[in-house]
Amino acid sequence: MKTMSLRLPLLVILLSGPVLAAAPSPFPTLDGKPPLVVAHRGASGYLPDHTLEGYAKAIALGADYIEPDLVSTKDGVLIARHEPNLKDTTDVARHPEFAARKRTLKVDGNEEEGWFASDFTLAEIKTLRAVQPRGDRSKAFDGQFLIPTFDEVLALRAQKSQELGRDIGIYPETKHPTWHRQLGLALEKPLVAMLAKYRLNRKNAPVFIQSFEAANLKELRQLTPNKLVYLLDANDVRPDGSIDTVRPYDHVVAGDARTYADMLTPAGLKEIRTFADGIGPWKPYLISWQAMTGKAGKAVDVNGDKVIDQRDMTLLEPNSVIRDAHKLGLVVHPYTFRNEAKHLAANFMDRPAEEYRLFFAAGVDGVFTDYADTALATRRLMQQGQ
Repeated sequence: MKTMSLRLPLLVILLSGPVLAAAPSPFPTLDGKPPLVVAHRGASGYLPDHTLEGYAKAIALGADYIEPDLVSTKDGVLIARHEPNLKDTTDVARHPEFAARKRTLKVDGNEEEGWFASDFTLAEIKTLRAVQPRGDRSKAFDGQFLIPTFDEVLALRAQKSQELGRDIGIYPETKHPTWHRQLGLALEKPLVAMLAKYRLNRKNAPVFIQSFEAANLKELRQLTPNKLVYLLDANDVRPDGSIDTVRPYDHVVAGDARTYADMLTPAGLKEIRTFADGIGPWKPYLISWQAMTGKAGKAVDVNGDKVIDQRDMTLLEPNSVIRDAHKLGLVVHPYTFRNEAKHLAANFMDRPAEEYRLFFAAGVDGVFTDYADTALATRRLMQQGQ
């Protein structure tokens, strides 16, 4: 595979006589507008995931959209958590009254040990507090913030939109929808009902609903005119740059052998167009990376820091997925962009802005980011021709 050198777009200004011609857009998006900045789980680079305080900070930073992941409580209330398992994102382990709730459960066929939202009522959830799940980020705010309901997130969005005079977008994700349905806690109707409560259940609303499962999106297509986005996951990137892909859980249940990679072929994208308005791929599905390899094809610690991570990887040339999706009218919103050096390929030289520049120039229509301020600053500079 061919590796790439990082070339940043230049804004060319053409002068014709005394009239300054319009500068070409540095953003080859589907609609020609600047790409959206989606605050992934709120301002998750700074505060614990999925808290009202984190969403409010992301809005204050200027994010176009905030992104709540949705799971259900035992009594059918949608709350904002990254996973049904609460062990990593809340202080549930510090609550002796819930010690007996700890158990091993299969989620999408994989066994997990912990405490699960579906075993708790909303009243019980409200006794918990959020914690920072990532070991490389500040724990200073652990235990300070409540676990919000989707209703509360939408109320915050409405309040801040009115205060700031701009329509802040909402980008909810249905987490493990087939699994929730198997528990009798289907997510689709409660989600649509809550959007309708805030008059957001319409095609032109600042809403995208996202899911890793096509079956979920197909049902939502029958329930709501809101824009839908199909997410595409993978396990890892192999040393040669190929993607170690996986099957969507709804495909597993239905006996469909296709993987997420299969859904990114031209035929797969054409099928996605029948039930969604866009795709949200893990970013290596668009621009992958390659390791320097040693014996047995294993990745080498190039920079000698005794850890093999993104800093030891070199980017490959972009593939045709963005172009293929745009031909079908699908928007492309890759995930997840982070500032920490260990998440940046060697090409970027520890500068997160350069990663945004690359993907913006490649034509993505939006990005999911833990650091909305960095994405917005880069977008602004590109708009100014810098």
